Amino acid sequence: MRLQIVGVGRLKDGPERSLTDDYAGRTLPLARQLGFRGLDEHEVASGGGLEAEGARLLARIPAGARCLRLDEAGENLTSAELARRLAAWRDEGLRDAVFLIGGAEGFSAGVRRAVPAALAFGAQTWPHRLVRAMLAEQVYRAMTILAGTPYHKA
Repeated sequence: MRLQIVGVGRLKDGPERSLTDDYAGRTLPLARQLGFRGLDEHEVASGGGLEAEGARLLARIPAGARCLRLDEAGENLTSAELARRLAAWRDEGLRDAVFLIGGAEGFSAGVRRAVPAALAFGAQTWPHRLVRAMLAEQVYRAMTILAGTPYHKA
């Protein structure tokens, strides 16, 4: 199963880009051992309003993909619960799992209707640059949980 992050805006060089790339790189070898194809990141242009950004996000979702929006009002999963969910999707034969990160204004109504499932990193609002790094780390952590490595110390 291919894991994808699709986010509005470009993550420029800097610590957040380095962290995101580092965790995505760490994810690849474990993911392959576990029947995943790694973690890909896709950026869509920001601007033009919520509807335009939403259309660009939706256009990046492969047919039949399971999606989660990153949203402060979303479901709070533990790292182990996220790992189990990804494993269940893989075991169902799902080809793609997509995590959506909206722009500064959030998600359009069309995206919310098309992708009702949402994941939260707590009730706070996080900067989009940090959310990408945090999400990449959580996907890596999920792979370590599924592989039984000692990275996750819960």
